[in-house]
Amino acid sequence: MAYWLVKSEPFKYSWDQFVADKKTIWDGVRNYAARNNLRDMKMGDQLFFYHSNEGVEIVGIAKVSKTAFQDPTSDNPNWLSVELKPVKKLKRAIPLSEIKKVPSLQHMALIRLSRLSVQPVTEDEWFTILEMAGEKL
Repeated sequence: MAYWLVKSEPFKYSWDQFVADKKTIWDGVRNYAARNNLRDMKMGDQLFFYHSNEGVEIVGIAKVSKTAFQDPTSDNPNWLSVELKPVKKLKRAIPLSEIKKVPSLQHMALIRLSRLSVQPVTEDEWFTILEMAGEKL
């Protein structure tokens, strides 16, 4: 299993809306690196759901429920989407300011590639964030 992080501005699509919808198509991605990450996602891979611009924190865990398919918001077959389902809200949201203070997270894509909307998360990063959030490992 691989781990990922997806970003959404809460005023556009929040964690609470995602939970209410029960699933969503992650579409509209127009960055090649982010697109490649969508392409590489497998069924059951888990993701952190991150509120960007407002809140600026990891708020929940989701999973891939349908692998890459052509993005329905584009006629170009090179742009991809995946379907995601919420798994759970974190016991405690983890703000970017805290992540930046953890030495073992300094190489996390969230810090190094701050504008990338779909990014990989290493297994060590995944479990460090879960521990910070007070989640059982």
